[in-house]
Order: sequence, then C-alpha cells, then structure tokens
Amino acid sequence: MCTDEIHEDVRAGEHGIGRRALLVTGSAAALTLTTMSFASAADGSRSTRTLKGTLPPGAPDYVYLPVEVPAGVREFRVSYTYEKATGLPAGTQNNALDIGVFDERGTALGGEGFRGWSGGARTEFFIRADDATPGYIPGPVRPGRWNIALGPYTVAPEGLPYEVTVTLTHGPTGETPRPSYPPQRARGRGRAWYRGDCHLHSWYSDGRRTPAEIGALARAAGLDFINTSDHNTHSSHAHWSDVAGDDLLVMIGEEITTRNGHVVALGTEPGTFVDWRYRARDNRWAKYAQQIRRAGGLVVPAHPHATCIGCGWKFGFGEADAVEVWNGPYTPDDEVSLADWDNTLVAYARSGRGTGWIPAMGNSDAHRDPDRVGGPQTVVLADDLSREAIQAGIRAGHSYVAESSSVELTFTATGGKGRTAGIGERLPVSADTPVTITLTAKAASDCTLHIVTDQGTLFTSAESTATWRTTPAYAAYVRAEIRHPTTTPGLPGPLAAFTNPIFLGVL
Repeated sequence: MCTDEIHEDVRAGEHGIGRRALLVTGSAAALTLTTMSFASAADGSRSTRTLKGTLPPGAPDYVYLPVEVPAGVREFRVSYTYEKATGLPAGTQNNALDIGVFDERGTALGGEGFRGWSGGARTEFFIRADDATPGYIPGPVRPGRWNIALGPYTVAPEGLPYEVTVTLTHGPTGETPRPSYPPQRARGRGRAWYRGDCHLHSWYSDGRRTPAEIGALARAAGLDFINTSDHNTHSSHAHWSDVAGDDLLVMIGEEITTRNGHVVALGTEPGTFVDWRYRARDNRWAKYAQQIRRAGGLVVPAHPHATCIGCGWKFGFGEADAVEVWNGPYTPDDEVSLADWDNTLVAYARSGRGTGWIPAMGNSDAHRDPDRVGGPQTVVLADDLSREAIQAGIRAGHSYVAESSSVELTFTATGGKGRTAGIGERLPVSADTPVTITLTAKAASDCTLHIVTDQGTLFTSAESTATWRTTPAYAAYVRAEIRHPTTTPGLPGPLAAFTNPIFLGVL
C-alpha cells in the first residue's frame, strides 16, 4: 500500500486568507486546497494520501480538496479528523467541520457532481459502484478530479486544525443497483383527515434510526403518511420502498440545510437533489425553491426561529407553500414562530392583497431516541391518501397540528343563510353578518380551548366544546388553540393543538 502525507497550513494574513487563493467554483467564493494526485496501480492494491492543515476564522463556508482519481478505481474512501480548541472564553463557538464529496462532474451549484454529504455526523465514508456509506450515492468511481467538500461550520479564534485521508482501492467496479422508490399512493379512506409527520431524519444523514425503524414508529404513532427529509442528500430515497404500505404513504424529500436557515422539500420526485450552498445575500434561493416545485414538491421553511447556529430562517417567506411553526417538543422558539406566523395572517386578512396566505404545519424533526415520531403531527383533510392529495390539503391550509394521535378537533364557522366554512376556508358574508364559531376538541383533560382572532385571544373555555359568536367586522379570521396549563407564570401554556385559520368576510 502506498501512503503519502501533505501539509497545508491555510491561515489568515494581513491581506486575508493566504497560501491558497479564493476561487469562484460556481458555489460562491470557495477556498481550494492543494490537489491530491494518485497514480494507477495494480488491481487489489490500495493507495493513501493525507492532507493536514488549519483553517482560519473567516474561512469560506465551503473548502474544496481536489483529488485526481486515475482509471481503474473500485472504491473511494475518506476519513477525517479535526481538533477542538481548549480554554475558549465563555460564549465562544468551538470548531465544527462538516464533510461531503463531489465527483469528476464538478462542484458547480445545482449538484450535478454531488455524491454525498454527511455533515458532521460521520468521520469516514466510502463510495463504490455497488454500495456507499449512508448519506452517499453508490455508483462507479470514474477517473477525473473529485472534490472533497469541507464545511467549516464554526471556527475557533485560533483556527481549525484538520486532517483528511483518502484511500483508493484499485480494481474492477461492481454493478450499481437499480433504485426502487415507494409508491405515491396508499389505500386511504377517501376524503378524510390523515395524520402525518413531514420532517424526519434517518441514518442517511444525522439520524440514528433506519427507515424500517422510522416506519414502525410512524405506524405506532397513528400516522398515515410521512416525508423523508435527510439533510442535504437524497441518498435515502431508494431505501423506503419496504417501509411504505397500504397503511402508510411515504413521500420523498430533503431538508435543505443552508447557513441562513433550513427548508423542507416536501414530496419531491424520487431522486431529486436540491443544493444548499448559498446564503440569503447570494440571491439564489428563489431558483432552488422553483426547483422544488418543478420536482412536484412543497417549499416549507423549517423551525424559522430556532436558536441553533444557521437555523434561523433569513430568506423571507415569499417562496413558501407552508411554514413549520411547531417543531418537536413545544418550546419558546415555537411560540415565537406561532406569533410571527399569526402576524402574516393579520396582514393578509385585513388588506386582502397578495397571492394568498401561508398555512402552518407541525412536525417532529425526530433524529434518535427519545425523539418522538409524530410529536407533533399535521392532520390534513385530503381527498385521498396520495402524494398529490396530501400536498393539496397542506397547500390549502386544510389542516391542524396536534401533539399526538390522541388529540382530535373540529372547528367551523357558520353564518349567512346557513353557510359553513372549515379550517383553511373563507366564510364569504358581509361585515355585520352574525357568525357562530364552534370548536370541539378531544384532548388532555387539563387543556383549555382558545379562539384567536386578528385582535388576539378573545375566548377561552375549559370545556371540550366551545361556541362563540362574532362578525367579520370584529374578527377578520378565527383560529383555534388547545393549550396545557402554563408552566411559566405570565406565559401561555404549551400547545396541545392549533388550527389553520378560517377567514371571515368578503375580500
């Protein structure tokens, strides 16, 4: 076995990052390191190269390590390590380094050369024609310039020391398996309320559960549909066929995880990859939102007010088909997301301008135990248990969010010669027409029912059924919240459920 070591100390000097130039690679400014070159070798032999270096604070979002791959390579294997800093002042972020790879087709935005991404979830990966590490795409290791993509997520003040080792195994390639994708329709119950969780992570990104384990947990949670959403990879898409069944619709997607927020591509065509290597200031987001929709998916910004680095949504909501207001266990950032979303309803309901309002969703974002699949879940009124029908219900806002399958509710508005509107609909009556709002909930015994309007919460009841009367002049819209008792004085209790709005009046 041939082994070589390369040292490259990339540090910031008087005029910025030195030693290697900043190059435009098609994915904004990026740093390109010294090329690793390999020669052809006998079948069955292995060749190894190692690069060591240090990335400075202010390094680009993505740093590329070119690898010249000769013909006759059976397996491409990478391992890497990096050092955490010690003695950092309180509040200073420590080092974190992500990793992925692009093949000989290049690193240009759009991902033609994309072959996998594991973020910070793994320290090594391999790619062969017949198999690959979860998160990576099986296929031939073709000759040419491959690029290992390093993502310095955070860099400590003294820099980020790293070491990358590439090992090539020489020999004939195997056969690449033909992908098999889950069907786009399950048996269903006709027009009915269907329960789903559209934000889930498997071991194909940073989750710890297999698709089979997720499927079993989804069924146990009473779900009718799920959507796959591994970070920045479509590698799991071909591994869900055995999970789907007459009782469970499996839709395919991705969580596009940028440095300025995360977004779920919900129900795209299998095999669709959406690039993530841009920030809001790059003005590229609209292009990729359109790609999601062209692939038959919905654009759903995830946990828009999450406090983790890079998680807060900075792209605006002009491209959103829905927004994930409740993510996992209900926390203060979900309360902020709920209030922020409610403000968008006020703007739409009172002005009547714009193309429409943005419906809300809730998903578990489950990664591993004890994360609860289906906690929360979006309950959608759909004509069938199919991808298109579920998406249509979500897009129309014919849905509510519940903490579990034990929570059920109905919410209607009636007025003006017996007209009735349900969740996500409009009751088109004049401004002074009396309207009756009815809310019925099956939930925890300690919960209270709240009716919320553009003026705030105007009615609260401890009963399981509530009736409230209003007019469109007084309430431009109504929506429902079911809440547990408060756990912090002065703050509302955690949600057990909430609905999308019913709009009142004529635009």
